[in-house]
Amino acid sequence: MALRLIHVGIGGWGGDWAANAVPRVPTIERVAAVDADPAALAKGRKRAGIPEDQCFTSLGEAMDKVQADAVLVTATVGAHVPLAVEALHAGKHVLVEKPFAPTVAEAHEVLAAADKAGRTVMVSQNYRFYPAARTAARLVADQALGRLGTVHIDFRKWANSAPEAGHRHYRLVHPLLYDMAIHHFDLMRMVLGQEPVSVYTQVTDPPWSRFKEEASAVLTVTFDGGSVVSYRGSWVSSGEPTAWSGAWHLECEDGEIYWTGRDGPAGSAEGDAIRVTRRGDDGPVAEPVTMLDVPYIGRAGSLAEFARAVEAGEEPESSGRRNLASLALAEAAARSVVTGQVEKVTWGQD
Repeated sequence: MALRLIHVGIGGWGGDWAANAVPRVPTIERVAAVDADPAALAKGRKRAGIPEDQCFTSLGEAMDKVQADAVLVTATVGAHVPLAVEALHAGKHVLVEKPFAPTVAEAHEVLAAADKAGRTVMVSQNYRFYPAARTAARLVADQALGRLGTVHIDFRKWANSAPEAGHRHYRLVHPLLYDMAIHHFDLMRMVLGQEPVSVYTQVTDPPWSRFKEEASAVLTVTFDGGSVVSYRGSWVSSGEPTAWSGAWHLECEDGEIYWTGRDGPAGSAEGDAIRVTRRGDDGPVAEPVTMLDVPYIGRAGSLAEFARAVEAGEEPESSGRRNLASLALAEAAARSVVTGQVEKVTWGQD
């Protein structure tokens, strides 16, 4: 039986979830849509073809009026925690957009509510559900090229053309680290199979940046397995854009794994690519590699994993508990911006 879902936050990106992600997963049945803004609710309802009698302006009203098993939260970050806690107190499972919460401390509040309710909380780290990323993780786990060493990641986009007045993206708190690099932090953990220990952040914003806080930075992240990641990310790069997952070079004992992904429309694996070269006496030698099959791509993958885990009574791979380290890395990177020092990454793991 499909998981009955109330979707909260259908304006903006949430509206794209409603129209293009939720309908792709047969194990999910949307039974209600919620948005506190009546205009956003009407627009999202029309875009996704949601019946008017399934639309509400509060989560409480929706939970009173319809039978549901779970709540999907795609509202703004500041609403993630209160909405998740409200749903959990009502006995619903919760899937929440990234970042999980504004802080690690607030994320722990959600986990405490989930433990008390005996319900599942999962964070949609949808970049995990692309073929190239999962194939790279498998190659590293299998030590296909021996032990892993240094990793280099580049992310470049130009998001600097809109007028400054009224442009939400320019005013986000830590727009690179929390809005975008959180995807890459989570991928680092998945692909390396290691947890972050420390991070140093150097802001590299050019004079033409229209962002209020850092839109570009270079990070050095050290992991508990000994790998060091050099990460360069930018929303204001005039260079050749990368795919959304970034361009990854993983230096291994016997060669290199290069991969990139999430380059086409959301929900498409178009642009996913992976290349393996083994170190030889006369230089690198290319080796064939077959990408793993991923039945549900991107956000559909998050939804399918959520439904599967709830049905099986298992912890999903990006559960709230497991996602704490990704959020903690973003938080530590942001602290490093302020202190100018190497910061430890902690999330209550001791």
